[in-house]
Amino acid sequence: MSRAKAVMVLGTTSGAGKSWLATALCRFYANQGLKVAPFKAQNMSNNARVVQGREGRAGEIGSAQYFQALAARCMPEVRHNPVLLKPEAETASQVVLLGEVDDALSRMPWRERSEQLWRAARPALHELMAENDVVVIEGAGSPAEINLHASDFVNMRTALEVNAACLLVADIDRGGAFAHLYGTHQLMPANERALLRGFVLNRFRGDAALLAPGPEQLQALTGVPTLAVLPMWRGHGLPEEDGVFDDAAAGEGLTIAVVAYPRISNLDEFQPLRNAPGVRLVWAREPRQLQAADWIILPGSKSVAADLAWLRGQKLDAVINQHAATGKPVLGICGGLQMLGEALLDPHGLDGNAPGLGLLPLVTQYERDKLLRPAELRFAPALSAPWQALSGLSAQGYEIRQGRTCQHPDLAAALPALQTAEGETIGWQQGSVLGCYAHGLFEQRAVMQALFGQAVGDLDAVFEGLAGYVERHFEPGSLLQLLK
Repeated sequence: MSRAKAVMVLGTTSGAGKSWLATALCRFYANQGLKVAPFKAQNMSNNARVVQGREGRAGEIGSAQYFQALAARCMPEVRHNPVLLKPEAETASQVVLLGEVDDALSRMPWRERSEQLWRAARPALHELMAENDVVVIEGAGSPAEINLHASDFVNMRTALEVNAACLLVADIDRGGAFAHLYGTHQLMPANERALLRGFVLNRFRGDAALLAPGPEQLQALTGVPTLAVLPMWRGHGLPEEDGVFDDAAAGEGLTIAVVAYPRISNLDEFQPLRNAPGVRLVWAREPRQLQAADWIILPGSKSVAADLAWLRGQKLDAVINQHAATGKPVLGICGGLQMLGEALLDPHGLDGNAPGLGLLPLVTQYERDKLLRPAELRFAPALSAPWQALSGLSAQGYEIRQGRTCQHPDLAAALPALQTAEGETIGWQQGSVLGCYAHGLFEQRAVMQALFGQAVGDLDAVFEGLAGYVERHFEPGSLLQLLK
């Protein structure tokens, strides 16, 4: 029944560059006039987006597949990432199956649930194969984790299912790239090796001629050619999928410090700040990094009570309070909003009870059901400094949360600052402190123009840049040859 050709991007390690290369390939193949869709059987990330789900309901998928779908010029939907694992602790993750939380699977041991997850992911893959010309598939980690091989359905089980033409990517900037590629090849069973069509050396710095005779010797050992040497490119403009951006902030300008607690979520929404001229984005884990900031942002969190305890343990709370007391902007988004309130109430044992930072007169209670929705938004018509530039603006965003927040009945009311199209208040201001449930505001042109005097960059131009980059650096014709 399949009519599509499958091209799969594998990596020798996590962080080798699979996500951005898959995004680039989505746009490259779409530019050839082909109907393209992305797929990742299972992603592990706390960076998620709200998309079209089943039976008209909203669902969530990993941010990487959301951007890959946009690059492919298709509507993001839950089949593009049928299984999303959202880490909640060192040994526990929330399982999101076809866009919706599955509590029973979340409680099940990892190895035992793998077969059930594959039974959900496999039909989504075949549906996409039947509906498209090309499906660009992203692997996870490495396909040669021999301790996990028997239960790993994200890599070669997916590849074998649709006879995918596979690329294997190594990060040469880390060192040891030839050993990584050769070792991965050797640990793969013969039937899986047969699907490897090319090696890719990513993040190379220097003269590519110095690589010789490495690629030739590697091909002699494995039979697999090196199809591309991709130069280091830090400024491609695509959000990072995992971890915070730890490259050092440089230059002068407005310094915005994002508190980088251990279970930070939805950090991809800050990419526009990272790209903005005149803005220095700093990821803060200790007081001195906040003390030099003009703005402080408390981002989303997958475990708000635990991250709030970490924040206090790092003595960041005192700096945040002092920052607000001097009238400097403090912004809390989703979990950050909840931290800024008076208290977190958890009657169902989902996240934990905790006192808040007390900068907004709000109380949050956690409910069993997660709220997922895209949101049409409008800021209040008369916000006060330092947020007055947002007054009356319309914007779009999305919500992913289990907390419900309301005004504390015994405290002076905060200013309702942000409402949905349905009239629900999801943002509040008091003094220089603003908290809201809307993710994605910095991706809005009107918001960036109001706050920083400049429009957000064109995401479509980012995708075109990625497509042109791979077309220039892959062996001529090799990307189209993968479809044969």
